[in-house]
Amino acid sequence: MISKNYLPILVLGAAVAFGLVGGLGCSGKSSSAAVDYSVSAQKNYEKGLKELENEDWLTAAKYFGFIKTRFPYSKYAVLAELRLADAQFGAESYIEAIDAYRLFIKFHPTHEMVANGYVSFRIGEGYFRQLSGDFWLFPPSSEKDQSSTEDAVSELKSFLDKYPDSPYRDRAKEIVSKVGKRLADHEWYVARYYWDRGKPMGTVIRLRRLLERYRGVGFDEEALWLLGRAYVAV
Repeated sequence: MISKNYLPILVLGAAVAFGLVGGLGCSGKSSSAAVDYSVSAQKNYEKGLKELENEDWLTAAKYFGFIKTRFPYSKYAVLAELRLADAQFGAESYIEAIDAYRLFIKFHPTHEMVANGYVSFRIGEGYFRQLSGDFWLFPPSSEKDQSSTEDAVSELKSFLDKYPDSPYRDRAKEIVSKVGKRLADHEWYVARYYWDRGKPMGTVIRLRRLLERYRGVGFDEEALWLLGRAYVAV
């Protein structure tokens, strides 16, 4: 019996294989290539990988979906599952991609792409990619709620703790550094907000958190100076 939690993957695979999903074509190439299915799972998988390289996410997903529906017991069916998530990621459907990666970990916890940290890294990167587009929007990102930013940091730090030998560690560290700066900006903004409104205790709480979590990102001197003033004012 198929788990109900597993159904979204099968539904997606069938939908893209038979041309029922169009959202994957919104990023990358403006039109999808003609699909020429092969008689073997391996050949279809290779064609799907080629379309991933070409950033034709919809055509790639069609090949992988075809494998899922026509060759469900092949080793390539599991790989196709992962590549469907990659196609969603490439198409900037990050929420759907994250869900697909989580399901892959759940149902294939010993798979080599789970063991080397790839899938967990993509989850964290997916959260980060959702943030990237609003760095230049108004109000400034530092003034907005940072729960999504914290999700990105949490996922990537969990990845770094769990996969000390992963080849994706350097990229993860780079992202954590960027996101940490954003969170530090937010703490500084809130601390200043409280200070400007005569609430020194709120300022103290925020500055202490900034200094505990985000030392060395550019606020140390200013934060210590304002923290001293806030303690005096409490």
